[in-house]
Amino acid sequence: MAISLSASTIPSLNAQSRVPAYSSKSSFCSLQFPAQFRRILIGNRGVSSPSGHRCLPLVVEAAKKQTFSSFEDLLANSDKPVLVDFYATWCGPCQFMVPILNEVSTILKDKIQVVKIDTEKYPSIADKFRIEALPTFIIFKDGKPYDRFEGALTVNQLIERIESSLQVKQ
Repeated sequence: MAISLSASTIPSLNAQSRVPAYSSKSSFCSLQFPAQFRRILIGNRGVSSPSGHRCLPLVVEAAKKQTFSSFEDLLANSDKPVLVDFYATWCGPCQFMVPILNEVSTILKDKIQVVKIDTEKYPSIADKFRIEALPTFIIFKDGKPYDRFEGALTVNQLIERIESSLQVKQ
């Protein structure tokens, strides 16, 4: 069975419209969500935010995709650690992370590969890794989960988290 995942130097969401990429100097990247909006909880009865409101997606520029026979194949064939962003298209904090992940992928292109997995298209992968909040990030090294964290972060926060995780645990 073939699985098509959004993966590349910087994968992105499926999108019809385009908006410009944001830099770390952009006020958009320094935006901080209140703590109650940084994660979306997934329960047995569907998906909701702690506030009870459904998040609206931002429309972003589409990037190229790569197809792999399986998620395990993608992890096994990566020559560097893989940061996986588990997201949903309707999740506001997940959409907030798109330009941030684009920038982080560019800055850390020699250190880590960034992959996005839509939890609604691939629920079996989300279930396997017990994804209960969005966005959830897992760093895989040598095909195995290495570090895990949840919630929206700024560019600098995400880079610091990735670098400290890879340095501390090596």
